Amino acid sequence: MSNEDRSPTIDKTEDNAYFPSPFSLTQYVAPKTDFDGVENPGGYSGGRWKVLVIATEERYLPTSGGFFSTGNHPVETFLPIKHLHDTGFGIDIATPSGNPGKLEHWAMPADDDAVKDTYARFIEDWRAPKNLADVVEGDLGPDSDYLAVFIPGGHGAMNNLPRNPLVARVLDWALENDRAIITLCHGPAALLSVGRGRAESPLRGYSACVFPDALDSGQNIGLGYIPGTLPWLVADELEKQGLTVVNDDMSGATHRDRNLLTGDSPLAANTLGKMSANYLLERAGELE
Repeated sequence: MSNEDRSPTIDKTEDNAYFPSPFSLTQYVAPKTDFDGVENPGGYSGGRWKVLVIATEERYLPTSGGFFSTGNHPVETFLPIKHLHDTGFGIDIATPSGNPGKLEHWAMPADDDAVKDTYARFIEDWRAPKNLADVVEGDLGPDSDYLAVFIPGGHGAMNNLPRNPLVARVLDWALENDRAIITLCHGPAALLSVGRGRAESPLRGYSACVFPDALDSGQNIGLGYIPGTLPWLVADELEKQGLTVVNDDMSGATHRDRNLLTGDSPLAANTLGKMSANYLLERAGELE
């Protein structure tokens, strides 16, 4: 199969399902990220504070042209985790049902040790994550050891997280207890969960960076990255709930509004990881 082929690649494990085309991968998947080191390795040594990572366990996202075989993006997942973990914060990985997280392995950067080594470090937690229901029932509250919630990107976040009441309860807890919410690319789709069934989202009036709708409705289809039109668009739905999306392109931008830290794409993963680690260092100092 030629690298110039823009036809989505068939995923033989599911009927009418597709990976990105070979050409789109040459445009979107670089062999290395811009990782340039952790700014404050071991900067937090208090031993208490952790980050709760909520990963999707759903792979197949419906489109007009078939299922997109997706999941969490490895760069958007493990590069921020590396910054947070190596700064000294504990990492707990959870999925809504406790089933293994799904990963877009086709987006793994072949020559990037920061991402690949962090994936290897957390592979067992990824395969046997916490059940989010157990976290909600036993690990939250005003005295929780979670300093932040991190929701990685990848189109898979659009599947179950925006409609999941457990995700909504975690985000409600974070907002009510002044804990950070960190997310990027398509991960902000999960923010929709706290607005469902309510007259107004508690995130109304917040601003965020998100993967541009224009790419998902145009270029990503033309390149064969996704097999067809998505059922809905993340930025559009967030704006309907009263959030302001501050970007309309993909440049690696990051943004912080109060305790909400966001980035626009895999290009933002390194900067968002640094920004989040430094922000949590400040918060840990304030709370201890």
